[in-house]
Amino acid sequence: MRFQSASRRSSFWLLVALWTGTPSPVHSQQIFSPEQLRADLDVIRNTIDRAHPDPAHSADEAALTHAFARIRRCLDDDMTRDQAWAQLAILNPVLADGHLLVGYPDWREDSLAHLAGKGFFPFEVHVDPADGQPFIRSKLGGGATDLAGARIERIDGRDARRVTRALLARVHGDTPAFRAELLSRRWWFFYWKRYGDEATYDLELTQPEASRIVVPASRETPALLANEASFDRQFRFELLPGNTALLTIGGFGWHDEARYYDFTRSAFRRMRDAGVRTLIIDLRANGGGDDTFWRQGLLPYIATKPYTWGSRYRKRVVEKYRDEGERVGDVVHGTITTWILPEPDNPLHFAGDTYVLVGASTYSSAILFVNVMQDFGFGAIAGTGGSARSTQSGGVERFTLPNTGLAVWVPRFVLARPSGALEPMMLQPDIPLRENPLQPRAAVETLLSKLRLEDDARRRKTGEPEPDADASR
Repeated sequence: MRFQSASRRSSFWLLVALWTGTPSPVHSQQIFSPEQLRADLDVIRNTIDRAHPDPAHSADEAALTHAFARIRRCLDDDMTRDQAWAQLAILNPVLADGHLLVGYPDWREDSLAHLAGKGFFPFEVHVDPADGQPFIRSKLGGGATDLAGARIERIDGRDARRVTRALLARVHGDTPAFRAELLSRRWWFFYWKRYGDEATYDLELTQPEASRIVVPASRETPALLANEASFDRQFRFELLPGNTALLTIGGFGWHDEARYYDFTRSAFRRMRDAGVRTLIIDLRANGGGDDTFWRQGLLPYIATKPYTWGSRYRKRVVEKYRDEGERVGDVVHGTITTWILPEPDNPLHFAGDTYVLVGASTYSSAILFVNVMQDFGFGAIAGTGGSARSTQSGGVERFTLPNTGLAVWVPRFVLARPSGALEPMMLQPDIPLRENPLQPRAAVETLLSKLRLEDDARRRKTGEPEPDADASR
């Protein structure tokens, strides 16, 4: 069968358009009647029913039906686009899939256009997944601040945790933990769309003493957008002490594919030349992309046996990816029979130990890569788990709502991991690690410390001498 990558291949091309000023339709000030809003709600329901192969993969049918009825009762007044989103997006936590959502088709472009004249909430924020408490992480854009770690108690007089609950009630994603992480990365956007923009923000903080500050809106580019637009932020390679290398892959996609493949080839060449024996691949910020980027950019240097990227699948047949004998609109169940051969004779093949670092933002194609690494024994998975399903939906298609111009994204297939295992349902690491949102490097250091302790214990048991080589030299 023919698959398309699980998530955002086109998003990297979209970013190029955004930074070069491609215009988008203007809907924000338009007023929509109750009839138009209800018509868009009906389009959402009908689109999910006809485009998704199995909504029950993530959504409870009774809860979904209840959510549609509840929203319909709230569509009795004229609304702006943002007000319409605030109602329609209540579906998102019920849909419970990062690939199945109601949202803004042009949210990145809207954000950059907004920065041309106004600003956003002035801090990057971390939302505690346990209780919804927001904390300051950094200045907007990632700049350092003495307020890092401060608990936000009130925003313009509003209780901050109530604000968080209102936003989380409209964020998409598999689990509450996933949605809290997504809200953390896009706090500036969701706050703007729910509460509007302000010239200044009146904040009550605890750090640990109570304080109150008034901060002007920031016109810095948010860290998420800045990182996505920079190759050097998305893709990084470091040689570390102890014959170790750290390879950070912020997303499986880039508009200049050759540059990405040159980067990974160079990284494995440097590892070979430096005698690296331990590789850490950091996917904590990797929300997915094009599977080809890991099939051709990573696994040729790592795989030691034939592998496949999934097992059972169910898909909705669409014309673009219709196989012979299939009818458009049908739901087809099957098994992937394509296997990819390793390249043991590749001169840059890595023979050391590989660890993949994951977090609450690891998603989509990145999870497919993790599944392969885990199921075929190509490496161990470390980090935080439980945020996203190992059985992933994918082949996401976007449908624009006819009145508000909002969009509904719907996946066209659901793919089980290569082993076919249904449990555990959520991605679970082999080596659990705590994540410190204020110190992202801490997880890397903790993993290295664990590995050193295990290596020391093994050498003591076997009498093996310590190695002399150091890849950081």
